[in-house]
Amino acid sequence: MPYAQVGPDVRLFYTDDGDAMSAPPLLLVHGWGTDSHQWSWHIDALAERHRVIAVDLRGHGYSSVPETGNTPRAMAADLDALLGRLGIPQVVAVGHSMGGQVVSILAVEHPERVRALVTLDPGYGMSAEIAAGFPRMIAGLRGERPHEAAEGIDEWCTNAATPALIRRWHKRRLYGMPPHVLAEAFEAMFVTGDAIGVRPASDDYLARRRCPVLSIWADQGRAQWESGLLKDPASAVLCWEGASHRLHEERPEDFVTAVEGWLHRL
Repeated sequence: MPYAQVGPDVRLFYTDDGDAMSAPPLLLVHGWGTDSHQWSWHIDALAERHRVIAVDLRGHGYSSVPETGNTPRAMAADLDALLGRLGIPQVVAVGHSMGGQVVSILAVEHPERVRALVTLDPGYGMSAEIAAGFPRMIAGLRGERPHEAAEGIDEWCTNAATPALIRRWHKRRLYGMPPHVLAEAFEAMFVTGDAIGVRPASDDYLARRRCPVLSIWADQGRAQWESGLLKDPASAVLCWEGASHRLHEERPEDFVTAVEGWLHRL
């Protein structure tokens, strides 16, 4: 499988499937504490019509694990470098959870790279009430039992709709993660000065996205909130009520159908 050197201390693992002539390709970006295996439910179906690149972000999966710099902004810069190495001028960037932040940063900071965005229950738009609990979570991630703390955070990501297989899959991924990456990435999503995960920072930054956006949420309130930030008239927001944060893994066929239909309309 391919690797690409995107910086002095960062080599990214990625897979490249499907029709190499299709343009623009799909770039699939996983969430916090997991890796590109998260897209195993979807790659074959998407690759029937698209070139599909699925990448492990820095600190995750088979990619390099830097001692510092495991942040969404650095991850977005890595993706820009990866696309440059692959000679790909533009993609449809698809991101789940933290990956939704990463691809949104890519679209804002490198708009020429992103033809369109698909974000899946993205890791932004958190209220101040929810954010009040983040310092305690980060302390747990930096404490003596970081993986137990991460598992506690992950419980928020599931509900009765989540099959046991998916719960087990994510738990095993979390326990294989370097603890400093879990803490640094979570903190950079929501707490540091340039974090975009909490309102109103989310509003100000995401309003800078100019490309079409398809956003799929499990929460109606946050879905309605994001609909007011989208600039391109081809953008769309969906809410799959009853689904959990793992909505695209729980409903892979619905995810592929929604993305294919929206891209066809584009």
